[in-house]
Order: sequence, then C-alpha cells, then structure tokens
Amino acid sequence: MYAKYFTITQANKLLPVIKEEITALKDVQAEFNELWKTYQQLKDGNHVATDAGRIFKLESQLEFMEILAQQHVNNIQANGALLKGIEPALVDFPSFKGGAEILLCWKEGEETISYYHDTKDGFSGRRPL
Repeated sequence: MYAKYFTITQANKLLPVIKEEITALKDVQAEFNELWKTYQQLKDGNHVATDAGRIFKLESQLEFMEILAQQHVNNIQANGALLKGIEPALVDFPSFKGGAEILLCWKEGEETISYYHDTKDGFSGRRPL
C-alpha cells in the first residue's frame, strides 16, 4: 500500500518536476564523484600535515553533497513517486488498473509514461499501457 496513487494524467503532469529533480541529483552525483577522486588521491598519497585542512574541507564538501543528493531523492518521494534508479533514471508511480495495484513506469528518455508493471515484477515486467 502506498501513500499516494496516480492516474496516468497526474503522473505525466508530474514528470517535468521529477525530471528537474533527477537532473539536479545527477549534477550533485557528478560533482561528488569528482570531489571523491580528489579526496582519494590525497588520502592515498603521501600527504603532509598541511593537507589535513584540505582533507577536512573535502570531507565536509562530500558530506554536504550527500545531504543535497538525499534532498533531491526526498523531493521525488514527497510527490509520491518512487525513484528506482539513477543511471538511467527509473521512476514508478503507484496506480490501479482494473482494480489491481500497479506501478506506472517511466524510464529516462521517454517523453511520457507509456508502461506499467505489477508491483512484484519490477522493470523487467514492463508492459505497454
């Protein structure tokens, strides 16, 4: 049982908001990955005591990036959508079809929601609406 259920129209109307959140999440992820590489290089190298401040700053930035990423995930979930993947982005929207609970399924690159799957099947069970 989910907190919110969508019609296909409602889910499609929400897609622009979801896409914005996913784009922002991917931007945060890319920046995190770059900072992580720098952090690992400093930690793995023969750093001198003067690098301690730089390492601390990177750790703080990485922690902040994690908070930002979680905020974008929370924003998606607050709308009632279920983020299932980031690369590629996969989002499910709880719904009903013929009285049965289903998940409307959107994959990044698709203009609108055109597929669904049973709640137990997952992405591999996608079928056209």
